[in-house]
Amino acid sequence: MPSERTFIPPAKPIIGQDEQDAVTRVLASGMVAQGPEVAAFEQEFSATLVEGRECVAVNSGTSGQHLGMLALGLKPGDEVIVPSFTFAATANSVAITGAVPVFVDVDPETFTLDPDAVRRAITERTVGIQPVHLYGHPAPIDEIVRVAAEHQLWVFEDAAQAHGATWDGQQVGAFGDAAMFSLYPTKNMTSGEGGMVACATDEGARTVRLLRNQGMEKQYANEVVGLNNRMTDIHAAIGRVQLRKLPGWTARRQELATFFDAHLSGMVVPKVRERATHVYHQYTVRLEGATATERDDFATALREEHHVGCGVYYPTPVHRLATFREDVELPVTEMLAREVLSLPVHPSVSDEDRDHIVAAVNAVAKGGA
Repeated sequence: MPSERTFIPPAKPIIGQDEQDAVTRVLASGMVAQGPEVAAFEQEFSATLVEGRECVAVNSGTSGQHLGMLALGLKPGDEVIVPSFTFAATANSVAITGAVPVFVDVDPETFTLDPDAVRRAITERTVGIQPVHLYGHPAPIDEIVRVAAEHQLWVFEDAAQAHGATWDGQQVGAFGDAAMFSLYPTKNMTSGEGGMVACATDEGARTVRLLRNQGMEKQYANEVVGLNNRMTDIHAAIGRVQLRKLPGWTARRQELATFFDAHLSGMVVPKVRERATHVYHQYTVRLEGATATERDDFATALREEHHVGCGVYYPTPVHRLATFREDVELPVTEMLAREVLSLPVHPSVSDEDRDHIVAAVNAVAKGGA
């Protein structure tokens, strides 16, 4: 391939003039901390993405996980069932409270929590389940909610990568007791940095609001020990603009994914369950039977020879990280960590880029890199 070809990044935030104008407007107003923009963003996010559930904006997705589970009553010594095939924040948000993340395996086709594995992991100390709607594909959330109900557990949805995804026509984030969406720059939409907590009850939402603001609703009237996890009006203004653009961006992601499904060869393309709407935060293929080294060599060839960016999400299962080092056998998770590779599917990918990605991936697959 021509060496001068522009590199196609694996992920890319889209920040345009509309977002810049929104920031300028907020700066000119003089109200830059949490204020009317945050309140408006919460209401619009609720109406657009979580079936009208009350939403609370915070300064990061991880903050949303942390505060959301604190609001559900998570305390030291409790156990929460989580997947290991995910970003570390899923387990970190449990561990930071003094509770214990219990790692279980995932479905090899959708990469999301296996309900049977969840059932087997429940103990007398289990208080909750945290399914991850990974890469934008929903976990089998109705079955997970049923398992939770059988054992009187709460469900906290990690929807960091799943803005607009649905299961049986219902939006993810509106099934469990609470949910978190990340608004990090490379997510399907961003506020620059931030997170959103969707709550099933008014009481839960009020508790998250207290926790994000030093335990106060009214200034100096501290009701609980809280933190400073507020979102600024600057970030909320960006998020409001991005929220309006999200449907078009999602449609483009899905269009690219459909093309890749039809034209890639030599690998396992993403499986989409009949009941699911996938929003393709990542388009993740499997190099079936590959070692981690072979997968990494494939990625290197794409980047260096064809100028196609790609990512490995996630090369080390969370239970193997130095921060946890749990001695548990999760064969599907271990297999996926060796085989997965994510290709560019962000809305900035042009038709020309799309065709080049397919040609490059197929060439490397055929060459056995």
